[in-house]
Amino acid sequence: MIATGDFDLCSPVQSELKKRCGATASSSRPGPGMATRGWIHPELLLGFEIVADVPMDGNVDRDHILLVENFDSDLAFAIIAVEYLIADRMGQYASGTARDRIDQARLLLRLNPDVDKVYLDRRIREESSGDYGIADIET
Repeated sequence: MIATGDFDLCSPVQSELKKRCGATASSSRPGPGMATRGWIHPELLLGFEIVADVPMDGNVDRDHILLVENFDSDLAFAIIAVEYLIADRMGQYASGTARDRIDQARLLLRLNPDVDKVYLDRRIREESSGDYGIADIET
């Protein structure tokens, strides 16, 4: 199982997003070890944190961003492709500071067998400074 502490949000209009989050969610979760730098949705009990203006420091291929439309009235939002999540975990693994991230990368790949494998291999190599590729997580 992979558990997340929060969902990372990126927005070029951070002040507006902060106002919206602050109006609908609390700024921290009560209890020891449950603090967040973002907001907790009161009903979903999910955390959200604004981390940047653009996803992945701007290192995102527009063809690998999914636009989710008609989710709620006229609202839309974009999410990065799973290839970025997998490559990010491999970058953390390669850094030596998060050795369990390779297991997360392998699980994410197994859960998403239709990924763009050529693109994923390139992203893993970029995130790991060339030390790893898709072959290191395929089982």
